[in-house]
Amino acid sequence: MVDQNALKAIIEQVLTEMNIGNTAAAASPSAAEAVKAGETPAAPAAEGVVKVDDGFIPDVSEIDIRKQYLVENPVNGEAYYDLKQYAPARLGIGKAGARYKTLPVLEFRAAHSAAQDAVFSQMDLEFVEKLDLFVVRTMCTSKDEYLTRPDLGRKLNPEGVAMIKEKCKKNPTVQIFVSDGLSSAAVVANIPDLLPALMQGLQSYGIDVGTPFFVEYGRVGVEDEITELTGATVTCDLVGERPGLITAESMSAYITYKGTVGMPEARRTVISNIHKDGTPPVEAGAHIAEVIKIMLEKKASGTDLKL
Repeated sequence: MVDQNALKAIIEQVLTEMNIGNTAAAASPSAAEAVKAGETPAAPAAEGVVKVDDGFIPDVSEIDIRKQYLVENPVNGEAYYDLKQYAPARLGIGKAGARYKTLPVLEFRAAHSAAQDAVFSQMDLEFVEKLDLFVVRTMCTSKDEYLTRPDLGRKLNPEGVAMIKEKCKKNPTVQIFVSDGLSSAAVVANIPDLLPALMQGLQSYGIDVGTPFFVEYGRVGVEDEITELTGATVTCDLVGERPGLITAESMSAYITYKGTVGMPEARRTVISNIHKDGTPPVEAGAHIAEVIKIMLEKKASGTDLKL
């Protein structure tokens, strides 16, 4: 039987040879100096040589790809690294012959898995209830039906209609609700900070706010029916967006002024990329409140609204 320490040493050696974590050209503050000197920059600690602890290797999904520069012997690595800081895109990931290196492939697969999990995972309704939001549902009865029948996600079921009529404030200036959309992970990651920031921002402007709630299996279009049910002047849907390979936790706010069922999509105002590496949720909440204030002043939304 192989000794435990010997086994760890073998795994470390194999992973290092596969170039996992040993990103010789990754940039860091000291990397710029190395590039100037014509040397290969040393990898920062987060992307350093793999160390196996208790049978685990580092989580590749935790690597900040803006700080990851894997091109060997770059011509102008310092300038390219500086450009990478402006967008979390997979740039400068290097190659092994005609193929990608192992580490970027693993990162890509991890991001793809996170995106799939965000889409297919059910929303934790206990989490929602802890936020003091009551739950209604669209005509969809399952996640599969939600994904294959977008039309059903735009209409509330009869129980949901009745609950909104019973529990929501009538004719508020602003009606806010949260929906899982295509990423339950986005709701969990952002709503605990986003919703209070938005509510506080509206209250600071002296704007009347209705009773917030949660819509399960909700599409953006369901806000039009909700507008008609509540009589709200402005309706704001905080919804989990379709995840990509940069983040699975992005939310958007879709806002309408006097929305109606069947109205054109051009009447919606959208604030997107709400997540920790985009517009942080607290900042987004304050910004959405400001946009709603302008909507009420100009009595318009979507392409009719000139900010």
